Parts: sequence; structure tokens; C-alpha cells
Amino acid sequence: MYNKKRIAKTVIALMTSALFIQAVPAHADSVHVAKEGDTFYTLSKQYGIAMNTIMKANQNISPYNIYGGLKITIPNNENKSKTAPTQTKSQKKAVTAASLNVNTDNKVVQAWGKTFDYKKTLNVKATAYSAHPSENGGWGPVDYFGNPLKLGTIAVDPKVIPFGTKVLVTGHTHPGLPKQAFVATALDTGGAIKGNRIDIFIPGSQQFVSTFGFQDIELYILE
Repeated sequence: MYNKKRIAKTVIALMTSALFIQAVPAHADSVHVAKEGDTFYTLSKQYGIAMNTIMKANQNISPYNIYGGLKITIPNNENKSKTAPTQTKSQKKAVTAASLNVNTDNKVVQAWGKTFDYKKTLNVKATAYSAHPSENGGWGPVDYFGNPLKLGTIAVDPKVIPFGTKVLVTGHTHPGLPKQAFVATALDTGGAIKGNRIDIFIPGSQQFVSTFGFQDIELYILE
């Protein structure tokens, strides 16, 4: 009798375990915790998954606002060899940067497959700043209006670029920024930001952000 009960309990335990294993997805998505410099393109190469597939799985995340600590869903790559297109070296290079086309007659600029109407262009000297308190007047990681600093925030001289103005930033170089072009909003200012000067917020450590230095860039003031 004892052996029969023991065998019965063992059978039930094995059946329960089998049901549990079947209930767990065999190919669940994973989560990637972003680090400085990550982009959807670099993640597509790291995990061997088409960039568009990762972007579709993270539609709530802007490709212009990937920062350290952000959680990004990495879809199951079970069929990556069948679905991920083969890219040539030139095609891979093209994906990393915005395709910037400008129609000066109609004042239209195209970047990242999107079309923007612009009022004018403005050449400015640009620097970059982090969320470190020493770079924010002791106010913490917030802009002039108290909003959390994020990629796409720039500090301006409001006499030159009014607060709330949206611009397309072009001509910059830094691993913490989208390549070639990105949309930013004038939401911050600073004592040293006078005239044709802007300060670009970049998520990351002071040391990482400081490598931006001083750069001459061109802004498209968007409609």
C-alpha cells in the first residue's frame, strides 16, 4: 500500500511538472537593459534580429531616446535566419544614419524617412551637458520648465530660439546621439548659452557627454 501511494504521488508530480513546462513559452522574448551608445541598429547586430522587428516590438520607445538603463524588448529570434534580410556593407552603413534630403525651394527636409517643413536654417555652436547637478545649477535633472531631462532636450538663448521651438539638429558627431539628424525641442537655457549657441542634453555620465566638445552644427527650425 505504501509503495502504491508513493508511486501515485510521483506520477502526479511528473504530470504537474509536464503541464508547467508546456505552459511556459518555449521561445519567450527577452529584455535588454540599454547601455550608453545603444541604438536599435546596434541591438539588431548584437542579437542577429532585423532592426524593424526590434522597433515593432518597442513601439513605445523613440529611436531618438534610448538611454542607459532603458528596458528594451528583444523579440524571439527563432526564425532570424529566415526573416532577417541579408545586408551588404553599404546597406548596413546606410541604416546607421538618417537619409537627409533637403529641398531648399520648398523648404522641406527629409530625415529618417520623415518629411519636415522648416522656416529657416541656423548655424550654431553646440556643446553638450549631462544630468549631473553641477551642470544644472543645482536644480537636478530637469529642464527650465521642471520636466525630466531626456534625449531631444536642448538649451537655447530664448531671444534667438524661443522656448518650445522644434528643430532638426544636423551635422553633429557623438555616440550618444542619433547619427546625422534628430528632432529636438528648446526646453532649457543656461547662463553661458547666448546668441547662436545651443547646449544638447545627452543621457550618460559627465565623462561620456564631455567628449562632445564644441561643434559647429546646422539647425532646421521646423514649422
